[in-house]
Amino acid sequence: MLTFVSILFVFFFAKTFLITETLISFLFLNNNICYYILNIYSDSSHSALKYLKDTEANVNNVLLMTGDFNIRDNLWDPSFPYHSSISDDLLMIADSFNLTLSSPTNLGPTRFSDTAGESNSVIDLMFLQSDSDELDHHSILPGSRLSSDHAPLMIEIPICNEVIHSTKFVISPGSEQEEEFIKDVIKNFNLLDTSNIGSIERLNQISDQLGSIIVQMWSKNAKKSRISKHSKQWWSNLCSTALSNYRTSRSRENWKLFKTSVKEAKRSFFDSKIQEIANKS
Repeated sequence: MLTFVSILFVFFFAKTFLITETLISFLFLNNNICYYILNIYSDSSHSALKYLKDTEANVNNVLLMTGDFNIRDNLWDPSFPYHSSISDDLLMIADSFNLTLSSPTNLGPTRFSDTAGESNSVIDLMFLQSDSDELDHHSILPGSRLSSDHAPLMIEIPICNEVIHSTKFVISPGSEQEEEFIKDVIKNFNLLDTSNIGSIERLNQISDQLGSIIVQMWSKNAKKSRISKHSKQWWSNLCSTALSNYRTSRSRENWKLFKTSVKEAKRSFFDSKIQEIANKS
């Protein structure tokens, strides 16, 4: 049987390493700080733990590590009388990620056996950030395992509120607002007294005034726009008009006109960018 070690990033990175009988998933989260959640399945040969130990995986900001480790030990299962040396490797790996073994709020087995004479066991574990005030315990949910022989583990992870802006102020290329913005900037630039720049301090003052003019004129001429899939630099007023006409009529002809306006807007925008780059060269 072949399984994978997958490193999955919520953004744009994904990489897979092929090994045998092991599954390790790294989930990349972003809330100003990057955190990782390690979901690990280690088979009866403890392939995942051996991989982590041998490679000395270096992952910072691990929030928690959980999964089926296939290790019975009296450290987390009071019904089991023995200690396993493999457990020491697991604790060492957890410590390398700055994690400590979490104690469930409700003690009980995590794996339920259907085999006669075989007892239920605790082999699904969770390790949490050391010295964390917010992450300090988890729960076992035996009533939610449905047809599985493993009980889910549950933990609440607090997430900071994040403001997602749905609007922004823009000046569309080729619009009347852009024309007025340029006129206003040039007009106010011409009013600046640049006849006596005899020191670095005075030069800095002029530079600050130039920047202030640009900001003020931008605020004066920019209009609020709703952020959407059409929030592109090449999007023009003609595109907006054509899209509005199509939404009103839903006719095939207006759809073709809209697609044509988009095509022309893109061509015009990128032609001007190419010309701009060529002039700079």
